Amino acid sequence: MKIAVMGSGGVGGFYGGRLAHTGCDVHFVARGAHLAAMREHGLTIENKEQGDINVAHVNVTEDPSTIGIVDLVIIAVKLKDTEAAALAVKPIVGPQTALLSLQNGVIKDDILRKHYPAAQIMGGVAYVATHVARPGVILQVGPMQRVVFGEYDGKKSARAEALLAALLAAGIKAELSGDIRRTLWEKYTFLVGLSGTTTTMRTTIGPIRAHPRARAFLHSLFAEVVAVGRAHGVDLPADYADDRLKFAHSVPATMTSSMHHDLERGNPLEVEWLAGGVVTLGEAVGIATPANRAVWDILSLYSEGRTAVK
Repeated sequence: MKIAVMGSGGVGGFYGGRLAHTGCDVHFVARGAHLAAMREHGLTIENKEQGDINVAHVNVTEDPSTIGIVDLVIIAVKLKDTEAAALAVKPIVGPQTALLSLQNGVIKDDILRKHYPAAQIMGGVAYVATHVARPGVILQVGPMQRVVFGEYDGKKSARAEALLAALLAAGIKAELSGDIRRTLWEKYTFLVGLSGTTTTMRTTIGPIRAHPRARAFLHSLFAEVVAVGRAHGVDLPADYADDRLKFAHSVPATMTSSMHHDLERGNPLEVEWLAGGVVTLGEAVGIATPANRAVWDILSLYSEGRTAVK
């Protein structure tokens, strides 16, 4: 299986790196200092609990068209770059190429379907706490890492089974979903709460879940996503917000979100697609989302990055 990873940051770098480490034919698309470091030193995944992984030699380029046709394209860019990424990978997508987005949110595949036949797109989510610590180095916080993916028709295809086998061989916890739309909303629920609280409160999940008011706000963010998803016909349990709050107490206290890291670094934020997405999708079905609107409003000045604030 020949795999291209479009976006080699925390998510793409981690999963692509694990696959490359076990000998998979992985081609990374990166840019800037990260690209230069990967060319010179390879790719390193740091994990203080489980030990580091180094892939000394990686296939990496800034230009996807140099890769050739692949079997699978993993899309792992920031949500604002999805449209550009969909166009950039066209030279490497053949009639049998599958596309799998491991991005955040629930509308990412709708963007891909504007450019590719729906049958070529698999749905997927990634659970992992990672970020680019420095060029060429991905830092993983805690042991959690999991990929859930599948075909939108719910069937187990040969390509999905092949990818599952590759992921498991790379030591990645992976599973196929028979209802990938629900799976996407399950991830979306937790991520909206995690990103909304850690970014507005400028801290990790530990202090948030330990403080009564902060914990209640986290639960409100979860509950609004669940209400909106159910109104859109997604098969989420009515008490799923309680389940996600319980899960929040099981993760490392140091866990935070990529959006929190982006705020600290002055980078653009994905708040428009996370909290903002809940607000927009809620308005479409008449569901009020005051907690998520508060997050969107609070972070609005920084949504385009620190340099946009004057």
